[in-house]
Amino acid sequence: MDLEKAPREGCAPRVAARTRPAGPPARPQPEAPEGCLTVAIRIPVRIVLLVLVVPVRMAWDALVVTGRFLNDTLLRPLGRALLWLGRVVLVWPFVALWRYVAVPLGKGLARLGHVLVVVPLLWSYRYVLTPLGHVLARAGRGVGTALGWAYAHLLTPVGHAVMWVLRGIGAVLAALGLGAWTALAWLVRYLVVVPARGLYAWVLAPVGRALLWCGRGLAWLVGTVVTGVGAALYWIARILFVLPALALWRWVLTPVGRVLAVVGREVRDALGHAWRVAGHVSLAVGRFLGTLVRWILVEPVRWVYRSVLTPVGHAVRDTVWRPAAEAARGAGRAVRQALAAARETVRQARADVRRTLFGEPGRPVPVARREPSGREARTLGSSTTALTKD
Repeated sequence: MDLEKAPREGCAPRVAARTRPAGPPARPQPEAPEGCLTVAIRIPVRIVLLVLVVPVRMAWDALVVTGRFLNDTLLRPLGRALLWLGRVVLVWPFVALWRYVAVPLGKGLARLGHVLVVVPLLWSYRYVLTPLGHVLARAGRGVGTALGWAYAHLLTPVGHAVMWVLRGIGAVLAALGLGAWTALAWLVRYLVVVPARGLYAWVLAPVGRALLWCGRGLAWLVGTVVTGVGAALYWIARILFVLPALALWRWVLTPVGRVLAVVGREVRDALGHAWRVAGHVSLAVGRFLGTLVRWILVEPVRWVYRSVLTPVGHAVRDTVWRPAAEAARGAGRAVRQALAAARETVRQARADVRRTLFGEPGRPVPVARREPSGREARTLGSSTTALTKD
């Protein structure tokens, strides 16, 4: 039974639903006023649940904030580090093994298999199996021709003669079988069928009708007895079980169920209201604690960083780090120049030793070309060509 759809009982009067004629959509009717039991249960339940839910909601919000902080500062960087470590330990070795070991080894094995297996097989197919197949095909055609001649000139006449003999034997056996079947059918008809038909008509049929009439009477008697017993048991069960259960359901369980439904609905609404109010309280407490932490820790640290550490850092940068960096850069330039001069000296010394030991290198001999070189080369835009020369 649906307890939500049951009418509410209380001190407030019921409001009857008004009927409107067909036309534009009617405005929603106001809900029925709530009973005294609902109003009496709502306020205490909401107060008790608010007192119980506020600590739970604050603990929940604290756990959420802690979880987010741990996720952002610890779990996510740890996960990225573990992911990178997993790539270094598991993925990259397998990729390098596949790329630099398995793939070259597979290509080498493929080439080796091609040389050792495919090429010999192709050679044997082309120069051994194909000629042998041609020879076997020619031999098979000769054997087929011989078998065809033997079938046409030997087996066919023999088969025709054998079939003629078998047809004669079959005709004789069919005549003998027909005579025997006729005699056997006459004997069965007059020795079995006619006596069995008389036995069924004069003995079995009357006995069966008598047994059927007796069975119908016995079935009617048993059905009457069973119907009476069933009716008696039905009324006994109805009086002893159904009516008490119906009274218990109607006068005890239904009112209790309605009361429990009202209490459960109010507890549910109160729990949602208390959870929302506890959320606002937790938010206010969190903002207060955040403001307190900011004014106690963050703002002093920010003032120290802005008013003390930043000027000190700028002073250290301007007075220490920049001169040190300039000196280091100057020393680096001097070292690079010294190294360049040393390299040039070594190169000149090596060239002098090579000339002392092996002499001057041979110079290339100029080759006479058909085209003039340098300023004597032909150009289309110059007046020195034969076409534009005055």
